[in-house]
Amino acid sequence: MDNDLSSEYWNKRYLSNEAGWDLGQISTPLKSYFDQLQNKNAFILIPGAGNAYEAEYLFNNGFKQVYVCDLAAEPLLNLKQRCPSFNSQHLLQQDFSKLKDLNFDLIVEQTFFCALNPALCAAYFKKAAELLKPGGKLAGVLFDDVLNSDKPPFGGNRQEYVSYIKPPLLIKTLEPCYNSIKPRQGRELFINLVKDHH
Repeated sequence: MDNDLSSEYWNKRYLSNEAGWDLGQISTPLKSYFDQLQNKNAFILIPGAGNAYEAEYLFNNGFKQVYVCDLAAEPLLNLKQRCPSFNSQHLLQQDFSKLKDLNFDLIVEQTFFCALNPALCAAYFKKAAELLKPGGKLAGVLFDDVLNSDKPPFGGNRQEYVSYIKPPLLIKTLEPCYNSIKPRQGRELFINLVKDHH
């Protein structure tokens, strides 16, 4: 397996439309979550955002501090084409694990975790904790399913995720989604972790 899962690898998958988990729109669990967010000035990061329908939705709903991070250029260009007034400086073509000097109120998880080499899973939560402000949240959707073992998307389950989550991240919610789209019903967990103030 390509441990690297490099930007070339992902660019090819986008260009050949091989990202089979791309819904072509925002997923219902995240839409419901975003619709109850009050602070339009919140600093929000969507790592491994792919075509970033979530970023587009937030941006079109008045959230202006939305940052999108992806290894591949293609999905970032797609987002800019759909939202020409999206701040180009908020489009970060880099490795999530190398982000620094930025702090967020919310990190959104949407099919990024399942694209990571399983060896990097614990590091993902550690990095998220680093990038969050005290009281900040990591929220979104994780697969609750056995998927691939040799290439993305990789599967997982609640027990496995809980083993990766360490303080200062505290579990507020890690439950099955009640509003998944049909093909994903019973196969998704909604995650909401809060960074401890202390």
